[in-house]
Amino acid sequence: MASFFNPQSGPDGRLDAAAFHRNHEPIWNVIEPYLRGLTGDVLEAGSGTGQHIVEFARKAPHLAWWPSDPSEAHLRSIAAWADGAKLPNLRPARKIDLSDPDWQWGDAARARPHALSAIFCANVIHIAPWTVAEGLFAGAGRHLKTGGLLFLYGPFKRDGQHTAPSNEAFDASLRASDPRWGVRDMADVATLATRQGLRRIDCVAMPANNFTLIFQRAE
Repeated sequence: MASFFNPQSGPDGRLDAAAFHRNHEPIWNVIEPYLRGLTGDVLEAGSGTGQHIVEFARKAPHLAWWPSDPSEAHLRSIAAWADGAKLPNLRPARKIDLSDPDWQWGDAARARPHALSAIFCANVIHIAPWTVAEGLFAGAGRHLKTGGLLFLYGPFKRDGQHTAPSNEAFDASLRASDPRWGVRDMADVATLATRQGLRRIDCVAMPANNFTLIFQRAE
């Protein structure tokens, strides 16, 4: 993943990703209307540097935000950004590996962790094996409350076709790095959602030929 996600590192372990500075405002403009009326907990699946969740926790203090990532370097960065922000609604990061279809978000001591109001996941499933996408939706089906939302941001194909030449080139470079990676098709993602009791309720075109797909747990 390093060749496609290459943030600058600070002395305290915090990472600074250029993509965050380009995309956090457009993403927030899409998800904010859906979050406005929610209460409860939001999990970020694959928090990376931690910059998105710190920014969103600052903008939505009525929600409790939970970062997560499988990478120790990312967990250190998340902790460093969180320590600097000192937001009371930003919870400690969890080590979650989405490739494990049985991943859990709640405390191990709690037999029934309370359900999530939303999950946010940005720039993850194309820089990972397909099992990560499968695990993301399996977890969403388990952990989202009825009516809970999954926000999925990144590049996507539509009906088997790339939406821009730059995405086609990006897809080729991803697959050259690891044949298990690649830009995913919206229809394939929607199939995963349906299997887990979610339905797509919105698809928003974003800058730089990305999309935000929004799913809701129906049952």
